[in-house]
Amino acid sequence: MIIYPSIDKLLAKVPSRYSLAVLAAKRAHELETQGSIRMLSVYRSKKTVGQALEEVAAGDVIIDPDSKLLERDAEKLDHEA
Repeated sequence: MIIYPSIDKLLAKVPSRYSLAVLAAKRAHELETQGSIRMLSVYRSKKTVGQALEEVAAGDVIIDPDSKLLERDAEKLDHEA
């Protein structure tokens, strides 16, 4: 259950629950990798998914509306790197 940030605040930043879940999962995975850039100076959550949601609520992590890259193509690029 998400207590902080509130789901209403998150859905004001991201158009759908599915998009929010995907965005948070991808950002949490980035946060787990060593050397990733932290967007906030202080996090309330100890878990990376919670931290990712805090970044979304703050407006620091967004979905690029102009991106033409499909999900499957982005995954291929990520695995090649």
